[in-house]
Amino acid sequence: MAVVNVKSEIAGNVWKIQLKAGDKVDADGEIMILESMKMEIPVLSPTAGTIKEIKVNEGDAIDEGQLVAILDI
Repeated sequence: MAVVNVKSEIAGNVWKIQLKAGDKVDADGEIMILESMKMEIPVLSPTAGTIKEIKVNEGDAIDEGQLVAILDI
């Protein structure tokens, strides 16, 4: 299987993780929600696949471009 790295498009805090390792996700499916500047911003899957690993925890501060999840496709 190929893997896809999912990175954050913004800096912020991980507010809620929607999926866990082993969960299936559709293209544009919501993996987690970030909070930045009082706004909730979803992190969407770039493709359909299965969550291999979530690299952050709820409450973590993350940087723009940081790896947040890995998908098996």
